[in-house]
Formats: sequence, structure tokens, C-alpha cells
Amino acid sequence: MVIGACLILFAITNLTAAPPTAPALKIERGKYLVERVGMCRDCHTPHDERGEPIREKWLQGSPLSFKPIVPIPVWADKTPNLAGLPGWEDKEAVKFLMTGMAYNNLPGRPPMPQYRFNQEDASAIVAYLRSLAPVATSASRK
Repeated sequence: MVIGACLILFAITNLTAAPPTAPALKIERGKYLVERVGMCRDCHTPHDERGEPIREKWLQGSPLSFKPIVPIPVWADKTPNLAGLPGWEDKEAVKFLMTGMAYNNLPGRPPMPQYRFNQEDASAIVAYLRSLAPVATSASRK
């Protein structure tokens, strides 16, 4: 009888727990790519005095704490806000992540790497960045 009750409870629990939706899975994939592959937080999130990312300002842009050894004229001194992906159309952002070429057909400014994600991964990154609460900043494009 106890075993029967456990089986019924197990079946009910599994019926009520809905599997993740396709958009949720896409956002989760994008989060993984942003946080573990692209390491976007290293430049696009401010850090505290111990070098830890400030979670309340996650991917909201930040002054860069490093400079090139040899001056590079187009070097970006600060990174743009990525939370909510302000100033970018989805199609432009996907293109940038796939080709390294921005909305203006120019490459991102160093030290931004020219990633070559496939379409599925680039779309997942855009979905994740769109899922973050947007924050108003003056620097919204790469």
C-alpha cells in the first residue's frame, strides 16, 4: 500500500511539472553561452574592489580596467550595456555574433573579439540578453 501511494504521488508530481518551453530552453542556452563561453561579464559587468562582478549591474556596461600595451586608435575604453540589448535589432545582433560585423558593417572595437557563433547559438544569446531587464545608458551600441 505504501509503495502504491508513492507511485501515485510520483505520477502526479511528474504530470504537474511541465517541461521547459522552447523559449525557456533557448534563453537557458544563451545564458550558458554568455556566461561560460563568451565570458561577457568579464568586460560588460562592473567589478568590485575584490574583482568580483557586481551582480546588480550584470552586463550593464563598464569602463575597461586594462589598456593595450601599444596604443590602438579604435580601442574601446568602456563596454556597452548588453542588458535588454538596447539599440540593437535582433537581426543585427545575430549578424554581429555570427560575423563580428556590427550594424554599420564595421567590426566591433577592440578588445571585443569577433565571435563566429552559428545562427542557433547567436539567436540564443540574443534571446538571453533580451530577457535581462533593460537599463538606460548612453552607450548602447558596440
